[in-house]
Amino acid sequence: MIMIKPDRRLILNFDWTLLILVLLLSGIGLFNIYSAGFSLKDIHRAPPYVKQIQWILIGIAGMAVAFFIDYRFLFRHAYFFYGISVILLLVVFMTGYATRGSQRWISIGNFTFQPSELVKLTVILALAKYFDRHRLGTDYQLRKLFIPFMIVMIPFLFILKQPDLGTGLILIIMFLSIVLFVGLEWKSILIATIGTLLMSPVFWYFLKPYQQERILTFFSPDRDPLGSGYHIIQSMIAVGSGGLFGKGFLKGSQTQLKFLPEQQTDFVFSVFAEEWGFLGGMILMIMFMSLILWGLKIAMYAKDYLGALVAFGITILIFWELFINIGMVLGILPVVGIPLPFLSYGGSSMVVLMAAVGLLMNISVRRFILQS
Repeated sequence: MIMIKPDRRLILNFDWTLLILVLLLSGIGLFNIYSAGFSLKDIHRAPPYVKQIQWILIGIAGMAVAFFIDYRFLFRHAYFFYGISVILLLVVFMTGYATRGSQRWISIGNFTFQPSELVKLTVILALAKYFDRHRLGTDYQLRKLFIPFMIVMIPFLFILKQPDLGTGLILIIMFLSIVLFVGLEWKSILIATIGTLLMSPVFWYFLKPYQQERILTFFSPDRDPLGSGYHIIQSMIAVGSGGLFGKGFLKGSQTQLKFLPEQQTDFVFSVFAEEWGFLGGMILMIMFMSLILWGLKIAMYAKDYLGALVAFGITILIFWELFINIGMVLGILPVVGIPLPFLSYGGSSMVVLMAAVGLLMNISVRRFILQS
């Protein structure tokens, strides 16, 4: 049974800094989505920013639930939540619907849900529980990582089948980051690095043709400027045309003239950079880095090892999604379809990330509650 016990100390020690940063980023994203969709109006559908408002409100509700439930309850049932998320990935193949060649979504009434976004959070919980229960007191060897590796690989293979290379890569990178956080022998790091390099040709073989093309285009965008290279080229034009101060709200030519593809989702930062320029982009990056550093601080001062692991996992998830998305739009990383946290249009990502932030707040405030 889920117990939500009101405690005055939860309010007195509430993490307002974290809440304000997330709400500011979500608000900026809302205005940015309005601008991105301004020239794409469809009288037969609700504007994207209206749907985004709905998702933000649902996300805030999820944040509140994740905050008030004692996080130790969530950790005790971490494997159960993980199992449910994996089952939902299977449901996608049976009843989910496909769009643009990918089958990733489940319809729930008027809303669509992407289970792979939930998996990111449940994998963090499952890994945290495993490493908390199996602390060695020394750095881990590769042979001691088989079970946590399988915790990641099971959903990874399902997600890769959808196909969704971006989310799959995020799971792998999160796993590696958490393993380095808990401690890995240098010898094991060396063996894993060499093994990864040797397995790269095999990994390339299992990629879809369009995924291979995206990677090749990363090294040479001009090889297919009207095809696979179009996204990167138009994105870099949009970012560069913003200059120092930007063109102003609703005045980005690449955005409003519809040259910029996926301008509400993967390339939403290009819209922002074109309108608000280098200075606006720097302010946005400062806000993100403040959020990430605050999350690392929560991990550092967490009440227990379990809380530290989850706080680090959530923070590193936000960091890697930010890093990869910005790298995509600037042309320094291949396009793999990673949303920009709190700014990209999409309900699943927003709701899950806000619930994750609620969990971060939970860990932050409960370090002041001393009873076990």
